[in-house]
Amino acid sequence: MVQSINTKIDLTIDATSYLGIADYGKIMIGDQGFEFFNDRDTRKFVQIPWEEVDYVVASVVFKGKWIPRYAIQTKKNGTYSFASKEPKKVLRAIREYVDPSHMVQSLSFFDVIKRGVKNKLHK
Repeated sequence: MVQSINTKIDLTIDATSYLGIADYGKIMIGDQGFEFFNDRDTRKFVQIPWEEVDYVVASVVFKGKWIPRYAIQTKKNGTYSFASKEPKKVLRAIREYVDPSHMVQSLSFFDVIKRGVKNKLHK
């Protein structure tokens, strides 16, 4: 069994990790970091200390009514994508430990298209 890095847990919720194939498990947010533990395989887990978190990127749809997934971008190890049953509750819990200026929205579909067209015209 994997040892948790947290000493105090603020939130535990069912979630999906998108590292390769989707894995189902639980997200635990605590005083030391963000953790994801797989339900079926105890060897598949993600532990990210708060010091390592650079940005939290949320995919916002319908002007904030629905957040299908969010990602945690680390300083050294890349980006980890997750989805959960109540993403707003998860993001509020993360906001207690991560600076709110480091929590951003991802680009919408039309913003990506607009940026691509602008780059093509600029060249």
